[in-house]
Formats: sequence, structure tokens, C-alpha cells
Amino acid sequence: MQFEVNRQDFRDTRAVPCPPAELALGQIRLSVERFALTANNITYAVAGDMLDYWGFFPAEAPWGRIPAMGLGTVVDSSHPEIKLGGRYFGFYPMANDVVIEAAPKGTGFTDIGVHRAQHAAVYTDFSAVSGDIMFRDDRVDEFLLLRGLFMTSFLADDFLGDQGFHGASQTLVTSASSKTSICLAFCLARRGHRSVGLTSSRNLAFVEGLDLYDEVVVYDDIHQLDPAAASGVVDMAGSAAVRSGVHTHFGNRLQFSLTVGATHWEDTAIGGAELPGPRPEFFFAPSQIAKRSEEWGAAELTRRIAEAWHELVDDTGRWLSVVHRTGPEEIEAVYRDLLEGQANPAIGYVASMS
Repeated sequence: MQFEVNRQDFRDTRAVPCPPAELALGQIRLSVERFALTANNITYAVAGDMLDYWGFFPAEAPWGRIPAMGLGTVVDSSHPEIKLGGRYFGFYPMANDVVIEAAPKGTGFTDIGVHRAQHAAVYTDFSAVSGDIMFRDDRVDEFLLLRGLFMTSFLADDFLGDQGFHGASQTLVTSASSKTSICLAFCLARRGHRSVGLTSSRNLAFVEGLDLYDEVVVYDDIHQLDPAAASGVVDMAGSAAVRSGVHTHFGNRLQFSLTVGATHWEDTAIGGAELPGPRPEFFFAPSQIAKRSEEWGAAELTRRIAEAWHELVDDTGRWLSVVHRTGPEEIEAVYRDLLEGQANPAIGYVASMS
């Protein structure tokens, strides 16, 4: 079975059978063990055309397959160098299994299908968890839920830190209850940079309880922040109203405006040239990976990420509860809660099709 979303109406979903096909030479079949479902999957749908997330696993129009961070095992292989039984982390469709045209790379492989030719390596690579210094058998679900989000947050923090936060003394983080925002708050706290979490009144108590942000403010109270403070904003919500509120309130004291997510997908605005202050800039994590890999070397970049990652994972017991969901109906229910912004931020959903 495959879980699919109507690209013209994100509320319209379906589960369709996907009978196994014969493998061509060089292809492998992976059984999808489990995958994470977070607000980030909604961002993939919203930015699906702009960043070609729909192209990861093509579907018949108007349907699309939202990619998810998952874990899979090779159950069939027509590639002489890729053996059965290997367990790999990467982007998977929400499905029972997936066929990939593979080429060995490092400890894993990369998807070299024609439809993936324009995608960055971070999106096409599958890594063997047996040799991953970030993978722990006692934290498999946390690995799926947070590893990809943490990578984005670590790199966004590194990107801003590398530029001295453009002179900002504090960074506002929208959608402060989202897991990507929590990871960013962790990185900012680790760096010693002041952060202000912006959230809804519904999630206020949860965000305050994280004890990661220096200050937590609901969206309606943005005007109460000191407008003279040199500030920046990392926008995980993608809300036109929230973005306008921040830009208007701080004006020229806003030093940067970095767009990372789109949890408020129905109020999304990609532009922003008409707003006071800096023009919103979309953060593309693969560019920062390429920059740091060249400057530090891939091994050193991995070591730094892993060091911070293990600190985060050891702290998740305070605020994260993992819930498992199985089958297309339960997957749809979680997806709908995420889509409507109704998911409990203290819960991390890990799903499997069967």
C-alpha cells in the first residue's frame, strides 16, 4: 500500500495498492520498517513543487507521495554489490516497500533514478545504520523522529552563527512547539545565543516547560517585545500574518529573516519584499552541508553533529513521548492532525504501513 495526497487539495488522501514489480538490473527492494510523521512532512507538501519533494517518489497526477524519514531493510536485490538484510536510514515513501535504482556509496547507497538527478545528495543517500555514530538501538524511534530535523536545525544554527547572527542579539523562532524549532532552540542554547519562542496559546505551557527558550511569547503578544532589540527570526511557521507582525514590529532592527518551515501552511507567504526590514531568505540545508564539508571535512562535520545530537537525545525523555501508528487509516489520522495543527507537540508519531 502507498499513502498518497492530492497535490491540489492536501486534505484529500488515499491509500492505493502497490503490487511488487520485477527488479531490473541495479535495482533493490526495501521493506519500509517504520517512518516518522511530523509537521516537517507538511512542509514537504507545501514546498513540494518549489523544492521538488513530490519528485522523490513520483505518482500519477494529481496525486503525490510525501517523503518521510524512515528505516528500511533490503529484501530483494538485483545489484551485485548490495546484499539482502542491510538496514538503511533515508527518505522513504509512506508505503510497505519501495524499489530504488541504487549505486553503492560509502556505507550505504544513493538513489540514481532519473527522477532524482536534480536532488541534493542529502536527499538521495541511504546510510547503513550499523555504521552510523548517531544511531542507537535504544533510541530508534527518536532517531527517525528527530535526526533529519536536528540536521536542519544544527545547520541553520551553524549558518547564522557563521555570520555572527548578522549582529542580532536574539533570535525569534516561530512555531516554537514544532520539533524542528525545539532542535533549533537546543542548538541556540548550547551556543549561548538568546532565543525567543513564538507559539500559540494552545501550546504555551508545553513550550515554557521545555526550558530551552530564554523567553516564550504567544503570537498575539509579539508587540510586547522590545522593538529596539537587534533581532532575527527563523520562521518555521511560514505564516504570512506572523511574519508580517515580526517584520512590522522590529522594522530595521530586524537583522535577518530566515524561512525554514511552513507549519501554518494555509497562511503561507513565500515572498516578503514589501515587508519592513530584511527580505525573507529560504534556508537550504544542503548548501551549508556542502560548505562545511569543504571547510571542515565530512568526517569532522559528522563528528560535530553527532556530539550535539547525543546531548539532545539524552534530553528527550523530559518532553517527548513516542506513539506508534499502523496501517493507512491510522496514518491518515495522524497526517490530518498534523495538517490541521491539532497534533500534541509532546508526542512523536512513528508509523508503519503494516
